[in-house]
Amino acid sequence: MPSFATEAVPLAIKGYDPVAYFTTGSPTRGLPEIEYEWDEHRYLFASAEHRELFKADPVRYAPEFGNFCAMALALGELDEADPENWLISDGKLYIFGKPAPMGPALFQQDLAANIAKANQNRALLQGH
Repeated sequence: MPSFATEAVPLAIKGYDPVAYFTTGSPTRGLPEIEYEWDEHRYLFASAEHRELFKADPVRYAPEFGNFCAMALALGELDEADPENWLISDGKLYIFGKPAPMGPALFQQDLAANIAKANQNRALLQGH
């Protein structure tokens, strides 16, 4: 039976391993038995090595806007992201709600401005 403590902490990025985007260059599902809690979310990892990398520097590996679409946030909206739609830029992971051309490709068209707008709208993420 799952513990109530585990149930209370939401799963980050639908159970995908955030480190895998950087090490293998592809979205990879994490394993429930290899988890780590950070920033009020449970992250799952494909390997214990990935978990250790994340524990050492979670800000480096966690998606910039948590479970939410970076492009939507740049537009002042909150949409849940699909971890299959992603982009790494300047060492930061961004995930998107829609595949190209809507998500990553649209975000990249004006990358600096979209990152700035999304950061300005970061307050929308409070409580999520």
